[in-house]
Amino acid sequence: MTLTGRRIRRSARCALFASTLVLSQAAHASSLVSRPTSVQQYVWRSGTAAAQGTIVADSFWSQALGIRKHLRLWLPPSYAAEPMRRFPVAYYLHGAWGSEADWSTLGGLPATFDSLTIAGMPEMIVVMPDGDDGWYTTWNFLGDWPGCRRKPPRAGESPERYCVPWPHYDDYIARDLVSYIDRTYRTRADRVHRGIAGLSMGGYGAVSLSLSYPDVFAAAFSHSGVVAPLLGEGTSGEGDYAQNIEDLRGRYSPALWALMKPAFGKDIAAWAARDPVRLLRALLDRHVAGAPAIALDCGKDDRFVAQNRYFVRAAAQAGFPVTYTEWPGAHTWEYWRAHLAESARWLASHIGTD
Repeated sequence: MTLTGRRIRRSARCALFASTLVLSQAAHASSLVSRPTSVQQYVWRSGTAAAQGTIVADSFWSQALGIRKHLRLWLPPSYAAEPMRRFPVAYYLHGAWGSEADWSTLGGLPATFDSLTIAGMPEMIVVMPDGDDGWYTTWNFLGDWPGCRRKPPRAGESPERYCVPWPHYDDYIARDLVSYIDRTYRTRADRVHRGIAGLSMGGYGAVSLSLSYPDVFAAAFSHSGVVAPLLGEGTSGEGDYAQNIEDLRGRYSPALWALMKPAFGKDIAAWAARDPVRLLRALLDRHVAGAPAIALDCGKDDRFVAQNRYFVRAAAQAGFPVTYTEWPGAHTWEYWRAHLAESARWLASHIGTD
């Protein structure tokens, strides 16, 4: 699909969103692939014709998972109009019980990015992959793949799309997906022009993947993320990490625990190995050059707000600056729609400039 019209002149670098709190130590001490053929395309119309992005549905084979996975992309207005131009890439991860369609439908991402482009934000390709309920990590133990294919945990979900024989969801995103996108679309295929964001489970994925693959992602933004999973759910009190699996189980709802246990494991050591705070400390201990920039936001009434505060305090104590904002709101799409522009502008300021 070709979009016509004038190229929008990019103005000054986009400003970071207002009321952002930057916490520092001084303040608190991823084969076989095929190109998309006859894929269905959708266009959300907002603003002028020259500033319309295009939503494209695509799929590819993931060696890390052993199945074909689906994704959606938002291609910026200039992608078709300027066939020699290459673009930074922002990866947006969905939450638990979600799909690759969430950000473009429930989250209103096309209209938001169209509006921001009109306002002068640097243009980026946005990739929205299907992450199942895999928590964007390599699972602690293999799931019941034959059982999943006989009866998928999600009602109405195709086992061909949901059940994976090899649950390596981190390599799926950071190696298989990134490699496919860079080979198939006109990207600026380097770390400094690549960022990642997500909500809830996807917020965990954005932060943990950026810390585990600092050679792949230069920046990560988490909306309402599960960024200190050993703390559990809840907004009251500061608390501390669970010391045994029985204590930890009691800190989560049965439904969420059932999703997390296969990925995070059956004992505290397995959970600790996947904990973003531990991943951050391990990265800093290795003295890796070019650690990713990280930003988080969370609603004041969100059940994971204590986890976000815990992560920010721990990062500050380690001497690692994190941008953090709390807004009114809870763990809802109303909140994420309202604050999607914050992560878009923040990522653009880190990966969208030369």
